[in-house]
Amino acid sequence: MNLRIDLNSDIGESFGAWTMGDDAGVLAHVTSANIACGFHAGDALTMQRTVALALEHGVAIGAHVGLPDLQGFGRREMKISAAEAHAFTLGQIGALDAFARAAGTRLRHVKPHGALYNLAARDASLADAIAQAIRGFDPELVLVGLAASELPRAGVRAGLRVAHEAFVDRRYEPDGSLTPRSRADAVIADADAAVAQALAIVRDARVSARDGSTLALRADTLCVHGDRVDAATWAARLRQALEAAGVDVRTLHD
Repeated sequence: MNLRIDLNSDIGESFGAWTMGDDAGVLAHVTSANIACGFHAGDALTMQRTVALALEHGVAIGAHVGLPDLQGFGRREMKISAAEAHAFTLGQIGALDAFARAAGTRLRHVKPHGALYNLAARDASLADAIAQAIRGFDPELVLVGLAASELPRAGVRAGLRVAHEAFVDRRYEPDGSLTPRSRADAVIADADAAVAQALAIVRDARVSARDGSTLALRADTLCVHGDRVDAATWAARLRQALEAAGVDVRTLHD
């Protein structure tokens, strides 16, 4: 069996004089970049620089759209309407697309961030609004969402290509949702455990839930969070482990 996976990272999350992550280090090892669009993180100069960095490394560029919550990094849930979700998504895609076009390239995918991602993963109306905004902007864009959740289902309904996403550094609940970050054990801190989880997802299409049960999980792309202090090291180690296991690591569009 020919195994392949896309390796993505959420980057471009610096703002003004405040720097987050090692975007250049991460981009050396991933195949897709989800660039913050100024709502939950990032600003105009950061978007411009990050697009240039992604181009330099030959990495596919996508819009990482979030809630308008810079102080909370887009991880605090807000009660929003479907109309707001549609407008938030459309506006952020357009903002990043301007920088991509000016650099002579184009966007390839869209991935919601944080609380918006989790809300839309379980709320079909929000997921449909996001999918329709993407389709209205460019029906060739891929919608990246939590595997087997409302997000990819909405993308299919909208006629979009979808990518089911899994996480190497997050724990899962028995229902397939991500363990809330309010729990101390929500994030996997051990690199060996993260690599083992990634290999189980890619090779065996399964993941262990927090209660010890086993979940079936098919993924097209794996996420490495760019806001980790050691994100570049993790990305390098993960890619090396995947390729050593015979997995073809390549962008969703190859």
